[in-house]
Amino acid sequence: MTIDESAIAAMPKVVLHDHLDGGLRPSTIVELSAQVGHELPSTDPTELAEWFVRAASSGTLERYLETFVHTLAVMQTEESLRRVAREAVADLAADGVVYAEERYAPEQHLRGGLSLQQVVDAVQAGFAEGVAEAAAAGRTIRIGTLITAMRQGDRTDEIASLALANRERGVVGFDTAGPEEGFPPSRQAAALRRLAEANFPVTIHAGEAAGIESIAEAVHLGHASRLGHGVRIVDDIDVVRPDGAVPPGGPEPDVEAEARLGLLAHWIRDHQIPLECCPTSNVQTGAATSIAQHPITLLKDLGFAVTINTDNRLQSGTTLTREMTLLATEAGWTMEDLRDATLTAAWNAFIHHDEREDLVDTQILPAFTASTAGRHRA
Repeated sequence: MTIDESAIAAMPKVVLHDHLDGGLRPSTIVELSAQVGHELPSTDPTELAEWFVRAASSGTLERYLETFVHTLAVMQTEESLRRVAREAVADLAADGVVYAEERYAPEQHLRGGLSLQQVVDAVQAGFAEGVAEAAAAGRTIRIGTLITAMRQGDRTDEIASLALANRERGVVGFDTAGPEEGFPPSRQAAALRRLAEANFPVTIHAGEAAGIESIAEAVHLGHASRLGHGVRIVDDIDVVRPDGAVPPGGPEPDVEAEARLGLLAHWIRDHQIPLECCPTSNVQTGAATSIAQHPITLLKDLGFAVTINTDNRLQSGTTLTREMTLLATEAGWTMEDLRDATLTAAWNAFIHHDEREDLVDTQILPAFTASTAGRHRA
């Protein structure tokens, strides 16, 4: 089945995993870098965009993260944070996104003398401006903010307090990010327990650069309601054919195979813990070998709660439309598959149930048939 990309572009979309500091416009980086005297690999926006994709495609998460030195350098003032936030919303809305959870780490934006709360205030103001700009262009979008703590730092308790202090001002959840290997959720156990006791939603980057131990800690110790990436859960799944095991990407078409789940994989699937999969990004960091063999397709087919996300639109040179189109053209996804993933994302957003219901009933289902909505009410 061939899916017209224009049909995907017209779909109402939901993105749960999109980093604010990974979604800047190259032209904005060039302009702001000139103002602050930051040296870039190129001052030509087109060349700079190509550089980001090349640099991020190194095959490791650590090298991928090095590209953020250039985006963070221009996000250290109230004015720049407002602009970046406003433009991010406008770009997402132009891609047909009707609900987005944007995440960022306030502790990374203090070099210019801002306080943590001033960073949050500036970003929230920019989001509001972006929503208004989108509305003026005839597009509807809602933004939920995820406050991120860097797992290699020592400010998690402080960042958790910041998130809780702003829960009535658009901050809908908490996230941990940064190098996964060597920095497990157990390093932030006290803060994560406190957030759980405060009934505050948490997602944790896990199962990207590290394996099932990281996922287990995120869920059982970190009380994560969702998993950032989570694709390494396939390490706990064996796909077996009559002639033996095949790679985690799944069996070849038309070959009968049996998937044998380990105890953690069963737990993740049984509890329908959503996986915030980011196909292009996962290929860039080495968490997947290709879009065609990305674990998201196997996980979808096995009944896991998968969602499709962009991660860092700048570093991956991508949009949500592009991610969905790649899955359709390279991994055989149908429009029904894309609809199901969209509904899964909507029903697992970090907003209240009645707000999710409104999002589905007024923004998403009018563009689709309602046949698959019920089974995604988790």
